[in-house]
Amino acid sequence: MKDIFSSSGALNVFLTSINDFLWTYILIAALVVCGLYFTWRTRFVQFRMIGEMIRMLVDSSSSKVKEKNHVSSFQVFAVSVATRVGTGNLAGVATAIALGGPGAIFWMWVIALIGSATAFVESTLAQLFKRKTKDGWFIGGPAYYILYGMRSKWMSALFAVLMTLTFGLSYNSIQSNTICDAMHEAFGFNQMIVGVVIAIIALVIVFGGIRRIAKVSSVLVPIMAIGYFILAVVVLLMNISLIPQMFKLIFESAFGMGQFAGGAIGATMMMGIKRGLFSNEAGEGSAPNVAAAAHVSHPVKQGLVQALGVFTDTLLVCSCTAFIILISGVYASTGLNGIVLTQASLKTQIGGAGTLFVAIAILLFAFSSIIGNYYYGEANVRFLTDRKWVLMVYRIFSGGLMVLFGAVASLDLVWSLGDVFMALLTACNLVAIVFLSRYAFKLLDDYRKQKREGNSSPEFSKSLFPELSSRLDAW
Repeated sequence: MKDIFSSSGALNVFLTSINDFLWTYILIAALVVCGLYFTWRTRFVQFRMIGEMIRMLVDSSSSKVKEKNHVSSFQVFAVSVATRVGTGNLAGVATAIALGGPGAIFWMWVIALIGSATAFVESTLAQLFKRKTKDGWFIGGPAYYILYGMRSKWMSALFAVLMTLTFGLSYNSIQSNTICDAMHEAFGFNQMIVGVVIAIIALVIVFGGIRRIAKVSSVLVPIMAIGYFILAVVVLLMNISLIPQMFKLIFESAFGMGQFAGGAIGATMMMGIKRGLFSNEAGEGSAPNVAAAAHVSHPVKQGLVQALGVFTDTLLVCSCTAFIILISGVYASTGLNGIVLTQASLKTQIGGAGTLFVAIAILLFAFSSIIGNYYYGEANVRFLTDRKWVLMVYRIFSGGLMVLFGAVASLDLVWSLGDVFMALLTACNLVAIVFLSRYAFKLLDDYRKQKREGNSSPEFSKSLFPELSSRLDAW
């Protein structure tokens, strides 16, 4: 049935040509320049305040939210990491290595390190311009800070549409495709049947709203991330003598040296940055949608927590997959791609149990991403309209039909579709956060000032932005 959505079909060829243009001439330069600018203007916030990030995350994980309609900072962190830690970490990394070589991992690290500052800016803005719903929930994201910060109705509507198409629809087909392939490889299960089962479970959860999504994510995310990290450490210890050679291979490939010389550096950078962005989502405008839902006393608090999420995703989980694949050497001789490459690599280290472990891990990783992606889309559907039937249709498409599409479509097609929407979405968001970043910088200065004055838990006052007081609905 996958032949219907073939990787060699006209649709995939068309999408690939669009991707080549958008990523080669626009997105790579924009992401790097914006990340460096935000890093400089925040005085390297992602490095200087990492201790504060960890402290706030630990504090929020142990504190209870008093209001029934409020979501804690830790729960929001869990939802955002749930969408980040998924297919991009297990299948996306494998695709980056298969198509861009080992050096793609270096560029994934680079985009994460500088992108963390971008994540801080966009999530801080989401908190500043968030709104309060009639039911007492907080809601927000790029569509909201574009509308209330930039006062641009058309651009905010454009972002909301792109966000819904990218995460609620396109990305969920990628997650589903990866789960179905992994279960077929490990257990021989029919992809369509697996897709139907996943769709049914996803629909049950997404109809429960953000609180049910947050509860599920706060349980699944820590378990799957810690378990996968431990497995990677075990594999590294089993091959400790190969670690220096592995890092040498990564750095040589990253700069077009050694066996990867001959003009491949461009493809290596592109694959690393594309797959890095898909995985950590810094600058894409996704995490701010859920960051706005957190109940915090100062916008910077959630900005710092979300910046930590980028490190968690790329420097830890993505690196785990990369090390397993590179140590195995399978990528260089089999021609495998995606989740199947990850499974084959782990199989060389721990036998047949490796294939089974990855299948179960990707089931948890990708399923949590499906329900997190759904929420991102819902927040933007609600921004566009308050008609309940529209939300109902979106739920059916996001949690049901697109999951089924991913089960029968080819690997290349779902990734090409996701890359196109990711590029358009990111371009729109970067324009907005560059325009509004002055507010995030001022908020960070205020937060640091309060900390220097001895306030362990800084609080935000609208008097900081008198020109925005009428537009800051939730503060």
